Amino acid sequence: MNTEEMLEEFDVVVVGGGTAGLSGALTLARARRSVLVLDSGQPRNAPADAAHGLLSRDGVSPRDLLRTGRIEVARYGGMLLQEGATSARRTDGGFVVGTQSGRTFRARRLLVTTGLVDELPEVPGLWARWGRDVLHCPYCHGWEVRDRTIGVLGTSAASVHQALLFRQWSPRVALFLHSGPEPSEEQWERLAARGIEVVQGEVSGLEVTNDALSGVRLASGLRVPVDALVVAPRFVARGEILSGLGVDPVDHPMGVGTCVPSEPGGATETPGVYVAGNVTDVMGGLPAAQASGVAAAAAINADLVNADADEAVARRRSAQVFSAADEALVCERVLGDRRHGLDSMLPPESGR
Repeated sequence: MNTEEMLEEFDVVVVGGGTAGLSGALTLARARRSVLVLDSGQPRNAPADAAHGLLSRDGVSPRDLLRTGRIEVARYGGMLLQEGATSARRTDGGFVVGTQSGRTFRARRLLVTTGLVDELPEVPGLWARWGRDVLHCPYCHGWEVRDRTIGVLGTSAASVHQALLFRQWSPRVALFLHSGPEPSEEQWERLAARGIEVVQGEVSGLEVTNDALSGVRLASGLRVPVDALVVAPRFVARGEILSGLGVDPVDHPMGVGTCVPSEPGGATETPGVYVAGNVTDVMGGLPAAQASGVAAAAAINADLVNADADEAVARRRSAQVFSAADEALVCERVLGDRRHGLDSMLPPESGR
């Protein structure tokens, strides 16, 4: 027997057990599909204390959210393994996925929800405060820093927009030009009109007091008090598992990093391979990740429904036998009135 034929097989293997992956797995399990979720246990939002924007679950701990999601997937028969996928390749009828422990699984379809990596500017101390008082998304954290002193680290032309955006949450916003370009004359006017201070010079580090951000230090030695610092990470899609399947990350059209391109519903250029969540939508928050996981699951199930019907038709055609109806039709064409049972009903003048 072929070794691959002995592998445990699932309708769908989901690579990545974050919000998008678990939402997709839950939808597929409820559709009575056999599902395996492989997760390395390194969620992007692990540093954050709370997740926001989720209707009825606002403020939930990200870890609690994922723990509840895993329970729900298992309730409907989904299988979950706390180990990452290391390889994926196409084989007859689907794919073979390898894991960190050396196990391999067959899948008819793949859903990759591996998310992204945040590459932060090279300023000492940023990573230690990331997701706490070093932020990037106002819709995730803006309410929590409302009316406080917010600094924006300038790294690109988009930093002016970031400063104007966070001005919605606080009247005390300062834009540190750092490595970003000098604002245009129009931008200067807009910043001034909104009361946003502009600080020249490079930021060399952070100051922390009682485990809370208290200020930034400039290369000049100047210390500027802030309660939160906004940065713009470079979003890099975790698409390594897709490299052997002809699916590669591309530069994001907005210049904010890389993403895996996909069609609505998550289909990629490679048949049978789907993506959802931040690996394809780097700007999406948790609600968007949930929605994309559900949409991809529905697309995968529809794909499998069609495949199941095609296979059933092929089996039916190959299994057809010479039925009674077929025999009657042949007899009528070949024997005519001499068919079974007809001779006894012939009239006397027929010569019998």
